[in-house]
Amino acid sequence: MKKVSLLFAAVGILLASCGSGDSANKTGTDDTGGTAKSTPSPETIAKPKAPTAEGPVRILFVGNSHTEYYVSLPDLMAAICKENGKQVEIEKLVEMGVAIDEILAANKAKAEKSFAATDKDGNYYDYIVLQEKTPIAIQELEKYKANCKALVDMASKNSPGVAVYVYQLMSPVPFKGNVEEFKQYQDEINKNTIAVAKSLPNAGVYRLGEAVADAYAGKNGYAFEKGSEELLRHGQNSLHMLNDAGYMASALLYQTIFGVEPKMPAQLPLSTGTGDNDPIKLQDIATAVSNVDALNKIADSYK
Repeated sequence: MKKVSLLFAAVGILLASCGSGDSANKTGTDDTGGTAKSTPSPETIAKPKAPTAEGPVRILFVGNSHTEYYVSLPDLMAAICKENGKQVEIEKLVEMGVAIDEILAANKAKAEKSFAATDKDGNYYDYIVLQEKTPIAIQELEKYKANCKALVDMASKNSPGVAVYVYQLMSPVPFKGNVEEFKQYQDEINKNTIAVAKSLPNAGVYRLGEAVADAYAGKNGYAFEKGSEELLRHGQNSLHMLNDAGYMASALLYQTIFGVEPKMPAQLPLSTGTGDNDPIKLQDIATAVSNVDALNKIADSYK
């Protein structure tokens, strides 16, 4: 996907009047502001039961720039599945900076066609990964539930047994210098993500936000900075995954869906930079990712 600078619509989050959207241009630092209400969320939820697939496993990604921006989670997942001999077909409905209902509206014809397709095993889609807009995921729980339900209801027409994973977003504020606020937002996201998954049939949580928080906290010896350069996320109005976070996110998603640790390819499609014209291209993970071993261990702890 060609990366472009995007307009940002400020949205109030929790008790703050400052905004945190899901789109940004590729320069500067995140400036979210405000103070989140802390709601610790140790609760977990069981994994959904995957349907029996005859032929390739089909995965649909629905989301915005937290699904595909500097790195593409669908493309990374496809590369890892290929390396591990998994027959997988990846489809995506992705729009920058918007919520799930807006993604469906922008892709109405494509969505209707996808949800009318059939497969011999009775489920066109085997898995759906649902990623909502950050302000809604934090502040508007009922809309979060309604948007996800609307999409799952559409999918149920041709995929009644689909396994749904609700994408647990990352705290919208920078970790450095904002540790307590970072944790407070993440707690609220975790709580709401579980509530949404519980409201849907055959749904679980893709626990990326918690994994990223562990990486920031230095779990397994991981360091999120190299000098003054952040290695996990970057952005102005919203912090998007860089190569380290994208690598971990894809390893975690593979384990979440298939239940086993993947053999990671020597090369993956990763970001070449944070400029608007910096492409995603195949790169050696040994040089493009800072600490593969630590990130793999963090991912493994959340499968």
